[in-house]
This record gives sequence, structure tokens and C-alpha cells, in this order.
Amino acid sequence: MAGATNAAVPTLIGSVQRALRLLEAAGSHRDGAPAKQLARETGIPLPTAYHLLRTLTHEEYLRRDKGVFTLGAAVDRLAGSGDLQNRRSTLADSLTHWRDAIGVPVYFAVYREGEIELVAVSDTPSSPAVHEWADFRETGHAHAIGQCLLSQLDEAARRDHLDRHPVQPVTPYSVRDRAALLQRLASVDRMQPVVERQEYALGTVCAAIPITVGDIAATMAISLPLHQEAKLRPAVEQLREGIGGLLGSLAFSISI
Repeated sequence: MAGATNAAVPTLIGSVQRALRLLEAAGSHRDGAPAKQLARETGIPLPTAYHLLRTLTHEEYLRRDKGVFTLGAAVDRLAGSGDLQNRRSTLADSLTHWRDAIGVPVYFAVYREGEIELVAVSDTPSSPAVHEWADFRETGHAHAIGQCLLSQLDEAARRDHLDRHPVQPVTPYSVRDRAALLQRLASVDRMQPVVERQEYALGTVCAAIPITVGDIAATMAISLPLHQEAKLRPAVEQLREGIGGLLGSLAFSISI
């Protein structure tokens, strides 16, 4: 039994290799190519090529139209996965740059499909990010990221969010009720940073900068220990000045 299994492995690997060669050959022809041409170019026997081409078409790696094979939707999805990785890498590099330049943890978050979504965080062991001890999505009223995102929504969207995630004190410094939060959000200048002190985590101060990418609310934020609060405003201003150069990578990150 073991011998049969071992014998099957080279056969399977060979089939995969031949299938990849057919994909590469099809991809080298902008307008596609027929099975006989692909078999000839790859050196694969025609019956085997037909079998593999049928399989690749069934799995949507190839598309067959009037006897001609072109790359299919599954290949596009694979390429999209690579693009997604590039986007994530670009965002991570941007956050790392500002983390090191300012010396504080840096966060990027968006409001997507009715929820607060923390997309990426960059911190260091000596300057750790705030520990998410209570779900950020459910406690948006209590932290700078959430307050900044909610302040960018229209009144109906804001109230809908609070219907689903009611205001509840998280620390002794948190906003106490819905009415008080709505009043605070209404007074926030759309382009000004939002600052909170110990409302989500004791001993921590945070600031979030509003960013609008298309019609999507987004924010970059920083946090500091309470005893370093004097550094908060200068750090925010430094980050605000650099956001213009980040908008490209941030816009890509909306689709992550």
C-alpha cells in the first residue's frame, strides 16, 4: 500500500507540472491558442493536453471559446491575491515609517459595512499598541479611533451604529450615555483630530486624525502612556503633515 502511494506522488507532481506549462503557454498568447498548438509548444502529448485543458477549464483557470484557450477568472483571482499582498505590504511600510519617525504606535482603521475595522497597527516592544481588551467594534464610543470614524458619518448612520452597539462606560473616564456622545460628536470639526484620555484604557491617551477616501470614513491614530501626554499634540501634528503622501497607500487599503 505504501509503495502504491509513493508511486502516485511523482505522477501527481508530473500532472501539476504539465498543467502549469499549459497555463504558461496559454498566457503567452494574448488572443489565446488552440489545444494542438499548446500541446506542440509544451511538448505534451495531445491526448494528455486535452485532458489537462478540460480540467483547467472546468476549474476556471482557462477559458475556452471557439476552440481557443485563454487565461480564466481563477488566474485573475490569483493575481488579485498578489496585488492584495502588495497593498498590505505598502500600508505596513507606511505605518512602520511613521512609527519610527514619531516614536509612537500608529493605527489605521476604516468604517466599512457598518462596522469599525482596525486594518493595521505598527508598534514596538518599547512602545506597544493599546491592548484590545474590549472589542474595538463594540466600544467605538470609548476610543479615539471609533469616535473619529463616527464623527465622519451622517446622523442616520451614526444613530444606526449606536443602536447596534449601545454606549456603555468602559472606564471611569468614558462617555456616560448616548446623548452625551452624540453631543460630543456633533461638536467635532470634521477635519480636526479627536483626542481621548483614558476612556478606553486606563493610563493611555490617544488621538485619531480623520481621513476621507472617496466616500469611506478612515482614520490614522496614535497612542501614548498618560505620563507622556505632552508629546501627543506634537506627534499628531507631525503625522497630519505627512498624511498627504500616504493617501495613495491608504486608498488602496480600503479594499483590504
